[in-house]
Amino acid sequence: MLLAFGVAPSQAQSWRSREAVYSAQTVDGVPLQPFSFDRQPARAQAIQVAYYTSRPTRRVEPINHDEYDSETTTSGLDVADSRPMAPGNRAVLRNGIAYAPANAPDAVKHAIWAINTIRNRPYVWGGGHGSFHDYGYDCSGTVSFALHYAGMLEQPLPSSDFLRYGERGRGRWFTIYSRHGHVFAMIAGLRLDTTDLRYGSDVGPRWHIDGRDAWGFQARHPAGL
Repeated sequence: MLLAFGVAPSQAQSWRSREAVYSAQTVDGVPLQPFSFDRQPARAQAIQVAYYTSRPTRRVEPINHDEYDSETTTSGLDVADSRPMAPGNRAVLRNGIAYAPANAPDAVKHAIWAINTIRNRPYVWGGGHGSFHDYGYDCSGTVSFALHYAGMLEQPLPSSDFLRYGERGRGRWFTIYSRHGHVFAMIAGLRLDTTDLRYGSDVGPRWHIDGRDAWGFQARHPAGL
């Protein structure tokens, strides 16, 4: 027995509707692309999306002076041991290390060489006051350390006490600039300071070849230096 199967008119109409092309219809003014259920779906293409993100905030870090000080060079430097010297009357800064001038008094040389041993220590408020040997140093602890190894100071001093230290005015080799809250020193032409003026932050004991505005500071110096 043969059975004849027919397709209902409504079902045939449904299939014809699916194969219709919808190119004339629009959605929000954008024409739809023709499609058919009989066609193989096209392979999806990867979409590249660009995202905009904020740049990380620059953090202030302790400065590595090697990249700046390496330009300060001179001939005749004696680097045979931990007591580097340079000819003449002025100290030389090279790779963060101060070379004591050969013509300076021994007290000045010893102060310079001593500071070289702590030149990478961090800034620590109150550092260098409980003991000359500390993990880190503040401004007055740093200057006290230099004076101690110059044979000019037995105990660390706070910055305000340097207003009365030694003799008034600038010295030939060693000048202390002090005010309430901060102190730094100029030793044989180099600035010994815990503040890096390029970033305005305290970084710890460092040698600098640039000067500093001394307005508001009082100049004092160790006797004979």
